[in-house]
Amino acid sequence: MASWSIGDVEAFLGLSASTLRHWEKAAPMLCPRKDRFGRRVYSDSDVRLLLRLRHLALERGLGIGAAGRLLIEEGGTGEGPLGEFRSRLAELRGELISLWLASARCGKPRHDKRN
Repeated sequence: MASWSIGDVEAFLGLSASTLRHWEKAAPMLCPRKDRFGRRVYSDSDVRLLLRLRHLALERGLGIGAAGRLLIEEGGTGEGPLGEFRSRLAELRGELISLWLASARCGKPRHDKRN
C-alpha cells in the first residue's frame, strides 16, 4: 500500500498542512494513520477523499462543512436501484482517481519511503 507524507499531499493538492488537519475534523471518515513519530501518513484512499473534499468545498463552493456532510451522504448507499447506482458510481470514481494518482506518481520522485 502506497503512503503519502503530509508534505507530499500538500504539494499534490495545493493545500496547506493546517488546512489538511482542519479538514480531518470536518470529515471524520478522513483519518490518516500516524507513524511512530506522530506524523500523518496518508493512504491512497485518504488522498481520494481529500480530492473529493477539495472539489466539493473549493471548486463547487460548498465549504468544508457542507462538503463533509455530502461525503457522508455519498457514503450511505441506501437500498434499491438508486443505492446500487450510487455504490457503483463511487466504486468507479475511486478506480479513476486511483489511476490518476498512479499516473501522477510516475513523474514525481518520492521523498518519503517509510511505511
